Amino acid sequence: MDWNKAHIRDTMLSLETAALQSARENYLDYVFTARVDQSEPVENDELAQAEIASDLAEALDDTLHDYADKIDKLRMIDFGAKSTVEEGAVVKLSGRYFAIAVSTSRFTCQGRELMGISTMAPIFAAIEGARAGETVQFNGRDLVVEDVE
Repeated sequence: MDWNKAHIRDTMLSLETAALQSARENYLDYVFTARVDQSEPVENDELAQAEIASDLAEALDDTLHDYADKIDKLRMIDFGAKSTVEEGAVVKLSGRYFAIAVSTSRFTCQGRELMGISTMAPIFAAIEGARAGETVQFNGRDLVVEDVE
């Protein structure tokens, strides 16, 4: 299949941007609830809830950075034509399509379902450098690299 890889990149950027915006909104909600009104006496349970909200906000802050890093990486990747499995390739592996870039949930592009996988994913280590038609092993199973673009 001839993929419009610019469209794939744009779709992935759109997904990650939406996820970043949602995480940012959640972060701001938690930061707001983590504040304790110092103008009135503070109950112990209010203080405990504020501490929990603060911990969650800190965890969400890491998530914000993760999404921002993914967006930056997507903008830098060369999505040009590929003949081996490498960053920027679209790979058909045992009937499923993967965009080698950053990890994403499943998405539809050009009428086909894809999933983004990172070069840090264990499966990438198994398929890196493979060409269409080759068989690779992952978790004790043979997987056929059906196509690489």
